[in-house]
Amino acid sequence: MTNLKPRLYTLGAVLIIAVLGATGYVWNVRQDQAESLANAPQVATAGDPAALRGQPHVVFRNTAAGESYGKVAVVPLADPDGPRAFTPASCERVYATADDAVCLSAERGLVTSYKARVLDSTWQPTQELSLTGIPSRTRLSRDGTLAATTTFVFGDSYANPGQFSTRTLVTRVDGEEIGDLEKFKLVVDGKTITASDKNMWGVTFADDDKFYVTAASGGKTWLAEGSLSKRTVTTIRTDVECPSLSPDGTRIAFKKHGDLPAGQWRLAVYDLRTGKETVLDPTNNLDDQAEWLDNETVIYGLPRDSSSDVWQVPADGSGSPQVFIPDAWSPAVVR
Repeated sequence: MTNLKPRLYTLGAVLIIAVLGATGYVWNVRQDQAESLANAPQVATAGDPAALRGQPHVVFRNTAAGESYGKVAVVPLADPDGPRAFTPASCERVYATADDAVCLSAERGLVTSYKARVLDSTWQPTQELSLTGIPSRTRLSRDGTLAATTTFVFGDSYANPGQFSTRTLVTRVDGEEIGDLEKFKLVVDGKTITASDKNMWGVTFADDDKFYVTAASGGKTWLAEGSLSKRTVTTIRTDVECPSLSPDGTRIAFKKHGDLPAGQWRLAVYDLRTGKETVLDPTNNLDDQAEWLDNETVIYGLPRDSSSDVWQVPADGSGSPQVFIPDAWSPAVVR
């Protein structure tokens, strides 16, 4: 017992030092964060975001450092680099139509939780949708009645198909679940695929029944056309991820892996009528589901240091990419 007391005293002293050290570390981190926020350049702000709903606009996640980091912002389509109006919503991913929006959010604490919510025209939540993992992609149908969400259930990147599991759900904005796409029938070259590594992600809606999506199995990815009523997904061509249908419904913007290293992709466009593929920028490495600014231009997010920007590029491959909205992510064009 005599030899035990010094050890207990020593252990107690070590614990006290550890607690004080951890407390000091947390205090220093919070001080650094506070100083970063105080010193961060402020973006120009506009007025009420609801006032912009009546004109063509772009909805996106603000990634400029400061108090509004992560907030959903709105800018007029005619002035995308101008003052941005901030909504009360904070989202990891956001997509919007003229009437509502879907927001995938993270609530960080000791344990981070994630939610998918439908927001009304005043950016207030009206419905909570099913969400089963870490938010990755979301889309609304053009009439705003259907929502698609993709989450990671296992793993944290798309770098190696088959090394992660996704869950892609299609629901009505009133909360009614229509289907888990992993449970739909997947047909590849006329054969039904039943492998356990089957995954679907990145929905883009054509109408209230037809959609396009990435299908993956056996280390391969495909562009696939799906039907909600038939509960089928049929592949069209290989090496397509995160499709986005053009406003006129004739082309798919997507990211392709090709011969790049794992975790890298190029932006391309596939013509559904002719089967022609056009690489838009062979140098950029993106990990995003592109959006169409109009029938001639594709926009997409690219990370930059501690922020990100939304870029634009002609859809016919005739021009070079340019920054469309700085300090932005997850854009949705609303007309």
